[in-house]
Amino acid sequence: MKKGTKGKGQEKIVYKRTVDKAQIPTCNILGVNIAAINMEWLVEYLDKNLSDIKGDYICVSNVHTTVTSYEDASYCAVQNGGLMAIPDGGPLSTVGRRRGCKNMARTTGPSLMGEIFKISAKKGYRHYFYGSKEETLELLEKKLKEHYPGIEIAGMYSPPFRPLTEEEDKAVIERINETKPDFVWVGLGAPKQEKWMAAHQGKIDGLMLGVGAGFDYYAENIKRAPMWMQKHNLEWVYRLVQDPKRLFKRYWSTNTKFIWNAMIRGK
Repeated sequence: MKKGTKGKGQEKIVYKRTVDKAQIPTCNILGVNIAAINMEWLVEYLDKNLSDIKGDYICVSNVHTTVTSYEDASYCAVQNGGLMAIPDGGPLSTVGRRRGCKNMARTTGPSLMGEIFKISAKKGYRHYFYGSKEETLELLEKKLKEHYPGIEIAGMYSPPFRPLTEEEDKAVIERINETKPDFVWVGLGAPKQEKWMAAHQGKIDGLMLGVGAGFDYYAENIKRAPMWMQKHNLEWVYRLVQDPKRLFKRYWSTNTKFIWNAMIRGK
């Protein structure tokens, strides 16, 4: 999984991937290799390969993260550097299908969480939750145990809203790894969560998945859009109504750039 090498007086962790990424179909959209997959394929893949993909990470990618990657080469490298970047945003799967990826469908972070939670007791999956606030984590644990009897919550941690020192970071890594998690759900928001996962690739002994607001959904702090809106790629409208002050500027900027560059120019 990982290999230590010496460099300038400190240990450098080099991740050694043991699965072939070439087996994961992708569609390049604005420079990001978005996985051309659907939920059924993804859940089966994770279950089949879980022991070999621990230490790696999955980006849950949408229009915002993809446009950000298009404008920021270092963030694009983060998006492409993990195991895969799945199409959380409906427009990504729409573009993918137009480009010939017929089986590509929206695979949202919250929906993936739900699919994994449903089979966790049977499979014996262990879950760690990193991010959000203490109150949200407490609610999350309560709601998960109510809705998914037998689910194994290995641990939870709400990090401070500041960069961790090197010593603190090492302690966090040890804290997570000693719980022996299968899935490490990271809820720090984009782009922070993707950068955190990339920095800890090969250090965390579990599969990391950046799920943004997923913690709040399952803690029932906020509600997801009705299924008909999800199916018609309108969940962003529902979220905008819930949080217009924060999301309006982002949606206006990134959505127009995505339409122009990905849908019209074909990048």
